Amino acid sequence: MPTISLRGQLMPPSPIRKLVPFSEAAKKRGVHVYHLNIGQPDIETPKPILDAVRHADFKILEYSHSAGNESYRRKLVTYYERFGISLTPQQIIVTTGGSEAIVFAFMACLDPGDEVIIPEPFYANYNGFAVEAEISIKTITSSIESGFALPAMEAFEKAITPKTKAILICNPNNPTGYLYSKAEMEVLRQLCLKHNLFLFSDEAYREFCYSGTHFSAMNLENMEEHVILMDTISKRYSACGGRIGAFVTKNQVVLDAAMKFAQARLSPPSFAQIAGEAAVDLPGDYFNGIKAEYLSRRDLLVKLMNEIPGVFCPNPGGAFYAMARLPIDDSDKFCQWMLESFEYEQQTVMMAPGTGFYATAGLGKNEVRLAYVLNLKDIASAMTCLKKALEVYPGRTTA
Repeated sequence: MPTISLRGQLMPPSPIRKLVPFSEAAKKRGVHVYHLNIGQPDIETPKPILDAVRHADFKILEYSHSAGNESYRRKLVTYYERFGISLTPQQIIVTTGGSEAIVFAFMACLDPGDEVIIPEPFYANYNGFAVEAEISIKTITSSIESGFALPAMEAFEKAITPKTKAILICNPNNPTGYLYSKAEMEVLRQLCLKHNLFLFSDEAYREFCYSGTHFSAMNLENMEEHVILMDTISKRYSACGGRIGAFVTKNQVVLDAAMKFAQARLSPPSFAQIAGEAAVDLPGDYFNGIKAEYLSRRDLLVKLMNEIPGVFCPNPGGAFYAMARLPIDDSDKFCQWMLESFEYEQQTVMMAPGTGFYATAGLGKNEVRLAYVLNLKDIASAMTCLKKALEVYPGRTTA
């Protein structure tokens, strides 16, 4: 039998989705599963976005420009202007989700064997993208005690080698919800200028900031040649299935390289570009109600988590995720046990094991990520389930 590629062997499974079979089995047993494991908002996709797709009128569903429809890119220019980011349509490549924007950044800027530094815990799919690009992720660890603040500049400098070509951040962060301050962004600016590094900035959750203001990497001074912004409409407009993102940079050489990858995949999805274009025209106050809803969910989840004996959950500043430390022996075992062996009033909770967000072996074994994408009533019920589960879990540790 032919063997698969080494790349295929190294490609990691999703730590967020790998428990799906156990969740499906629980549901077949009649157990209600509260899904706090994945960032799929329950907020309805805005009607004007869906209507724009429904009412689209054309006779041929043809290829768009490889960089995306010019009309959409022009709309995106006006979107970024709202955040003090001045661009031209030519500095934006529309991508198939934010995922493709990350892959384009890796492929255009790094050679096989090159290194990108990422503070951990980090978005688990960065691992898969790195395998695809045959590059190495080098991590520096942030601490739950500090709420996962950016590690000190010295930690970055110790990690930098001749193979280091970039630093990657997610701001606000997935999985921690940490919101990097302007001062922390300035530390990254100094590092990139001193060591001639790219700064990849994943800003998928830009609008969801509760404790402080978002400061984009695109607003850093004298960093035009260094910053690559990766973006998406998925979380912003509760349009995860649209698969539309953006690769943004003012570095013309990087743009030219990324465009060749964009041409090789022909073009981004047409219907979703129509949706994205309509999204830019949503009322200016659209996010006010959405942010207020997520803020109330965050406050409830963090409060109830910290009331459970032995649990510590720092208060996240943005996105819609929280990392929590639990009195457990192994988060992978615990999350599977919750689905396989536990129920409280025919209910249980699905979470993402913390280990999947770390590259350093042994870290995250007593941590889980929770996505507060459910309504307040469901969050309260889920926290009751979790509290009851921790009281009887066989692998409970001393708080």
